[in-house]
Amino acid sequence: MGAADAVPGVSGGTVALILGHYQRLVTAISHIDFEFLQMAKQRRFRAAAEHVDLRFLMALGLGIATGIVSLIGLVHWLLEFRYSETLAVFLGLVLASVWVVRCYVQAWKGSRIVAAMAGAVVAMGICLLPTSTGSASLPFLFLSGSIAICAMILPGISGAFVLLLLGVYQPITTVLKTFFKDLVHGNFEWDAFIQIVVFCAGCGFGLLAFSRLLRWLLEHHGDVTMAGLIGLMIGSVGRLWPLQAPTPETADLEMKYRVMQYFSPADWSGTSMLTLIALAVAAALAVIVIEKIGDANASCSR
Repeated sequence: MGAADAVPGVSGGTVALILGHYQRLVTAISHIDFEFLQMAKQRRFRAAAEHVDLRFLMALGLGIATGIVSLIGLVHWLLEFRYSETLAVFLGLVLASVWVVRCYVQAWKGSRIVAAMAGAVVAMGICLLPTSTGSASLPFLFLSGSIAICAMILPGISGAFVLLLLGVYQPITTVLKTFFKDLVHGNFEWDAFIQIVVFCAGCGFGLLAFSRLLRWLLEHHGDVTMAGLIGLMIGSVGRLWPLQAPTPETADLEMKYRVMQYFSPADWSGTSMLTLIALAVAAALAVIVIEKIGDANASCSR
């Protein structure tokens, strides 16, 4: 999940859905509630930990942090120098993942198909939205954090991409870098600190509020909700089209500031199409093989 979140257009929620612990993750987050606070206040720490599935959250958080720290450098290098090849791999992963998680829906009919189509349309619509100029005001930072964190736990929608659309990605990353750089040199900037706290508060509010809604939907309308989540994955595939390259005007800028243009196979002059197809197929086969191994191990354990 940590490595996936480092790639524009890829969501850690997609990985959670593929690996089969998406609903457990949503449920655990949604249990950070008043009952949890009461247990903690009464020093019933064991009950509080069980209520929020703390061991699971800690293990998952450690894994995400490890993925980000250990792989973000490699992912950034791949996106910088092997952009098309990297997108081809993730395209294969996502397409195969859709094939795998389709089984989470018991019967593909009626409302399930409509939900999947609606999810795909929403994801495609978000990908096509123009980037906003945004604002660095505290209310807008809070709102942006609330929206972006919701996107991060939804399969198919990248939280970083949503921040980019809202025009907040550059301001918040700049504030973070400047604040910690100044802190290392013994300077504490209150304005930057307040902006970071407000943004994080927005993320926390959005995560806790949205996870409750998502848990309710999964518990009461499981098949329809899962179909909608799969639709979000399908709709995000366009962001992973490997045949894209930066415009000449933005080619020399940092990766996050580049404007990408898409090409058809007939107009593509970059990496060999056979290479890109082979990478996508290999990634798809890897997902299917891992899923088969997981099923076999589950059967043996039963």
